[in-house]
Amino acid sequence: MARTDPSDDEATLEPQDWSQGRRRKALIFLVACLGVGAAPHWLGPLRGVVPAIGCALVLGGYSLRTLLASRSSLADLANSESLDGAAPLPSVDVLVAARDEEAVIERLVQSVSAIDYPDDRVTLWVVDDGSQDRTGRLLDELTQRHPRLQVRHRTRDAGGGKSGALNALLPHLQGDWMMVLDADASVPPDLLKRLNPWLAGSDWDGLQLRKAVVHPEASLLTRAQALEMAFDAEIQQGRIAQARVGELRGNGQLLRRAAVRACGGFNEDTVTDDLDLSIRFLLAGHPVLVLWDPPVLEEPVTRWSALLRQRQRWAEGGLQRYFDYWPALMFTAPLSRRQRLDVALFFLIQYVLPVASVGDLLGAVGWRQSPLLWPLSLSTLTLSALALIRAGRRSSEGPELPQPSLPTVLLVNLYLLHWFLVIPWVSLRMATRPKRLVWAKTVHAGLPLTTG
Repeated sequence: MARTDPSDDEATLEPQDWSQGRRRKALIFLVACLGVGAAPHWLGPLRGVVPAIGCALVLGGYSLRTLLASRSSLADLANSESLDGAAPLPSVDVLVAARDEEAVIERLVQSVSAIDYPDDRVTLWVVDDGSQDRTGRLLDELTQRHPRLQVRHRTRDAGGGKSGALNALLPHLQGDWMMVLDADASVPPDLLKRLNPWLAGSDWDGLQLRKAVVHPEASLLTRAQALEMAFDAEIQQGRIAQARVGELRGNGQLLRRAAVRACGGFNEDTVTDDLDLSIRFLLAGHPVLVLWDPPVLEEPVTRWSALLRQRQRWAEGGLQRYFDYWPALMFTAPLSRRQRLDVALFFLIQYVLPVASVGDLLGAVGWRQSPLLWPLSLSTLTLSALALIRAGRRSSEGPELPQPSLPTVLLVNLYLLHWFLVIPWVSLRMATRPKRLVWAKTVHAGLPLTTG
């Protein structure tokens, strides 16, 4: 795990090698989930469906409660913070790790330079992480026109991926907050002034903006991603309202610098720095809030092959964090019982259920029966449809969300089933192949962004 400068007077976590034994843990996880999915078939087709009904009631009930809590309870929580909109403007460092981003890097610099905020309170730091295109040269040229821009260059083999690039900036930062953006991001000019009450007058140590894709109308794949991101923000807000468990999403995340340093910086031994830091923030008692508006805009993935590569990385990073921190999450960290319950149940829904479904199919073939996990799968799909409808109907800034008509919801729900393929495949790969820590970045095409 990456460490900060030991001379820093801020407290930091003691280094721990959390990542040891991931392959063994993945194998145990895979075998256990397959066994859980297949075992009910031993009871027969009638009694075997009872465990699935019980799980559907428990997991479905908690998920429904979380979904329904996402607005009223979160509003009460926000109002209780006594936010001070007149508080002094905190200083903000904007961080971007860029590798081969010549198609979008100039637009990003222009977007951040246009933020309406005092120049002495905001700085844009961009790491050219060994780019083999014109990214580095463009950045050097842009420093002549944009006084907020500071550029650092790393060699391509410097290591650590995106986390390594961000850690390279930490010794240079002086701001109260860090805002991490992807190279294809775009933010509204009034972003920081609108966020000032949260940055200066609340106890939240992390803010995550809702991610919104541009041109969602372009294809079925882009429409699905637009609703999927809104769906994610809707669920996240419910989890925060119910258990104060929020997660970062990489692009559009604002982090209190002292909290990042206290957690040891960005973990260079993971493929998803944001998911890993979310868990370490939770363990250390640094709460994360997800905001619906204003959003951060980014390009959608336009090809299925690229989408599946992206989702495999997300799935691997998601599993890595649970394999690394599970003992602390369940037993040693000072979390509330509600937080432990929330983490456990959503782990079951997000990761255990897809792999157990494969075990269920294998059991159905072996015992010559019908699948038995259908009550649990049906409740999960029903709740995701409800969340998609609620998210799609919310008033939102940025590109207009697709209307959640019945055909659209059914198609997006069908699209979300790709996770039932990705999670088992990634689990198998993690259990049988040596770990590979590479920066498998998403290619950005330079689509026009608007803050419409």
